[in-house]
Amino acid sequence: MISSKTPYRVSFFGGGTDYKKWYQENEGGFISMAINKYCYLYCRNLPPFFSYKSRIVWSKIEQVMQNSEITHPAIREALIREAIENVEIHHVGDLPARSGLGSSSSFSVGILNALRAIKNVETDKKKLAIDAINLERNILNESGGIQDQIAASYGGLNYVEIKKSGDFIVNKINLSDDQKIQFEDSILLVFTGIFRNSYEVAQDQIKNFSNRGKELEKIASITNDAKKLFNSSNFIEDFGGLLNETWSYKKQLSNKVSNPIIDEIYSEAIDAGAYGGKLLGAGAGGFMVFVAPAIKIDNIRNRLNKLIHVPIKIDESGTELSRGKFE
Repeated sequence: MISSKTPYRVSFFGGGTDYKKWYQENEGGFISMAINKYCYLYCRNLPPFFSYKSRIVWSKIEQVMQNSEITHPAIREALIREAIENVEIHHVGDLPARSGLGSSSSFSVGILNALRAIKNVETDKKKLAIDAINLERNILNESGGIQDQIAASYGGLNYVEIKKSGDFIVNKINLSDDQKIQFEDSILLVFTGIFRNSYEVAQDQIKNFSNRGKELEKIASITNDAKKLFNSSNFIEDFGGLLNETWSYKKQLSNKVSNPIIDEIYSEAIDAGAYGGKLLGAGAGGFMVFVAPAIKIDNIRNRLNKLIHVPIKIDESGTELSRGKFE
């Protein structure tokens, strides 16, 4: 049994500049944090004693004779391109899909990592990220950027530069032990209760790119400012303030990004003491992240007591492999 464990991510700054239509002309960059919530994939070679050749367990159970019959698009195309048959694959996730945490890209990175381990093929984090980007953006033709695959593969809290060519440089943001505790204690992840199709929102943003140059330039500028904050003694307050600013510009990228329910949640959190926050992913629903003084976190939880709150910390490892199951 091969197990892959791949983190989800929280994206703070630079969303939109990681879209191909933008970075090919302007370059791009983002700041994100892999979190200690994971996509798990358990894979093994299936013995030849069944009436089917492969078994895939996700929200459905598929038993097929050939890869082309598999309905799960990422698994089907990954198996075809890795030239693997006669497998059993089980998926388990800590948090729900379609919720703004990059779960589909964590899945893509994790399945490629696990399948290559089955074949005893070594691969590194950069190649996994690049191949997951190719799987989602080119083979499956799904709209979106390239930051989620990088975050899932590498893990950590990073500032990532994206070149016009699509190449990228991962710059780890190093926090002292005290800074890390302070940072993690100041973050609140909240589920809005709204599931959405991120690809529809992403497509709408891409259509608007030619008319949203000023907004994206401002998002890029805020990202550059944010990466310098971690040397400041007051970085939590400044970080939250910039997050508030970037959210105001993100909402202008498409009228599908926010809605009255999300706006009300945001207003309540700010009123309860948050410095700033934003909706995660392309928009329209899913999780929101807020940054606040640690002493105000309970106030915000109480104000948003009808919503689910998820405690998170930084995942430092990125996608990992194990022989057997992760505990």
